[in-house]
Amino acid sequence: MHRYLLPLGMAFLLSACSPTLNWREVLPGGELRALLPCKPDQGSRQQSLAGREVEVRMVGCEAAGALYAVSVAELGEAGHAMAVQAQWQASLLANMQARESDAHAWALKGASAQLEPVRLTARGLRPDGQAVAVQAAWFVRGTRLYHAVIYAERISTEMSEPFFDGLALP
Repeated sequence: MHRYLLPLGMAFLLSACSPTLNWREVLPGGELRALLPCKPDQGSRQQSLAGREVEVRMVGCEAAGALYAVSVAELGEAGHAMAVQAQWQASLLANMQARESDAHAWALKGASAQLEPVRLTARGLRPDGQAVAVQAAWFVRGTRLYHAVIYAERISTEMSEPFFDGLALP
């Protein structure tokens, strides 16, 4: 009997010691390096943004009741970044039926000066009607528009600081 209890007990102890947010570096595309708190899934899809068909590649995962994602859209021309970012931001706010939001300039070393990086916080509703908070950022490097986002009921600094501080461009 002890032969079975020991492995079970060890598994329980090891799971109790594993951190909820296990930060790791990922490469979502382009030159960006990011940190995600869990093993990410990857995907891509064509999306219509500001009258253009754009391929959006993304990596993301769920941890501690939050969804973390980083996306990159290759625009082909840097001049389209402002229109694409504006539509992307408006779509995010509309999809979550945002009741309140705040967007402000944000500094990210290596981001292009052609479009100032933006950081957004908002509160709204999930599709099931539950409350949701979001923190998001958009920034450009060359012809790529990047988007980083966290969705959760509540977003703590322990969730957001490593995520946004972990975004790095060379």
